[in-house]
Amino acid sequence: MNKDQVEGKVKDVAGRVERQAGEWTGNKEAEIRGTAKQAEGKVQNAWGDAKDAGQKAVDKAKTDNTAKENEAEREDQQRKAG
Repeated sequence: MNKDQVEGKVKDVAGRVERQAGEWTGNKEAEIRGTAKQAEGKVQNAWGDAKDAGQKAVDKAKTDNTAKENEAEREDQQRKAG
């Protein structure tokens, strides 16, 4: 979990609390602020998810490339030995 995912989740929950408190007290401004904060948190969390997925793809590509290089090196050594 990265920083954006954590901060986004915190904003989402805080916004949900503020929105709900606004509903219970009849404070429309608090409802609107809470809804906006909740939406901001969801967007930030989604951005964190996208960054995380991108990093995982890069890591997988590096791992796959290393495995291919290792396999090619083993084949080369076998050819030289055999």
